[in-house]
Amino acid sequence: MTTPLPNIMDLTLKELQQSMSLLGEPSFRATQIHQWLFSHHATSFDNMTILALALRTKLSETFTIFRPEVVERYESFDEACDHRTEKILLKLSDNNLVESVLIPSEERMTACVSSQVGCPFQCSFCATGKMGLRRNLSAGEITEQVYALNNMVSAKEPGRTITNIVFMGMGEPLLNTDNIIEAIETLGTRNYRFSLSQRKVTISTVGVIPEIQRIAKSGLKTKLAVSLHSADQQKRESLMPIAAKQYPLKDLGKSLAEYTASTGIPVTIVYMLLKGINDSLDDAKTLARFSRSFLCKINLIDYNSIINMNLRPVTSAARELFQQYLVNAGLHVTVRKSYGTTINAACGQLATPSLHAAQR
Repeated sequence: MTTPLPNIMDLTLKELQQSMSLLGEPSFRATQIHQWLFSHHATSFDNMTILALALRTKLSETFTIFRPEVVERYESFDEACDHRTEKILLKLSDNNLVESVLIPSEERMTACVSSQVGCPFQCSFCATGKMGLRRNLSAGEITEQVYALNNMVSAKEPGRTITNIVFMGMGEPLLNTDNIIEAIETLGTRNYRFSLSQRKVTISTVGVIPEIQRIAKSGLKTKLAVSLHSADQQKRESLMPIAAKQYPLKDLGKSLAEYTASTGIPVTIVYMLLKGINDSLDDAKTLARFSRSFLCKINLIDYNSIINMNLRPVTSAARELFQQYLVNAGLHVTVRKSYGTTINAACGQLATPSLHAAQR
């Protein structure tokens, strides 16, 4: 049985430079090839006409080019705000599947992308965690999600492009930091055909403290969002057992204070309100105390129903009381509306069809 050739799209620029060295080529060839792959979107090595024929032959004998394939596409329409959310299912080179979401609005066109196939943290409110972790995505696979969503945008509205990227899809981005940073560089700082400011990128995390510290020191200008969901250690452990135990609130709060002090960039605290669990006045008081120690804003979000999970969203009256307490405490608070719930595209709902089928 013939061993398949490695997918060149999975190599970082540094790895591509190492590969060129092994092929007896100068390192600058790696930059040229990388640009052909991610700026010109070459589909074969023959397209890379700037390269000598001998090198193109060596590349075709050593690597293959495989881009994630869109195998399903779903659409949800919110009549209240003329909002149409779209979700795509992508097949990877090893036949694993990931989901990505396009969230349009009048001012923005946001790509919500995945960083892992599955997730190891198994948070009680999240469908992705039920999959377990299968593997990290390569930087190329992360980047290609944005390109696939951008192609959808330009096909519908020529001249319009993705304006924001949020790493809030499947997986924990800060367990795949190297590839997240590599993807951000390809999508922005390398000035390829698609180039987005780092300030338009948000990285979401359950609170992986060592990687938060690393991001703070990296010089990235991206935004950081932390999925908190309770500022009480015991409650947070019941909702997020693995993350909360590995990264306790006391240590997390200190890490976020250091992050905001060194970067000057506010952290977004994401708080999913769950009826009868974390929605009381005492919960609001605890959240206010936790959030006062660093520069932040708080996003309150509703729970999005997931099959076989015995959780419920709060009423609008309870949400308003919770929000008002935080506002009165001097905190910046917004309520973030969820889109795409009917196609399982909202926060916590992403999971590949094999899991959805098993839950039916």
